[in-house]
Amino acid sequence: MRRALTLSFVLAVLVPVAVPASAQDITGTWVLSVDPGTAGGGDATFVFAQEGSAITGTYSGALGDDIEFTGTLEDGEFRLTLDSQAGEIIFYGTVEGNTMEGDCIYGQLGDGVFEGSKSG
Repeated sequence: MRRALTLSFVLAVLVPVAVPASAQDITGTWVLSVDPGTAGGGDATFVFAQEGSAITGTYSGALGDDIEFTGTLEDGEFRLTLDSQAGEIIFYGTVEGNTMEGDCIYGQLGDGVFEGSKSG
């Protein structure tokens, strides 16, 4: 019995445990270069707050300042939505370390792409 307990303890200590990508915390300020296709492009600033897989925050850019958004981050993939004068805006993509990239649906303005990084 003692040998089995010792072996279990050794295996528990030596076997690496995978940390899911959703454990990544993106809290902070991110600057994303957005190219919405035909509508021109520019930088947008996102201030993220995260609790578990839920993300909230504000967007500041071509569509206005301090527009609130909500979304999720799971397994390195995120999706967020915000409402603006151009309609519902959706950003979805991937996060790796301090960079993110993906696609966006800019309401009535059309579809586009973005990439950027955490500032500071």
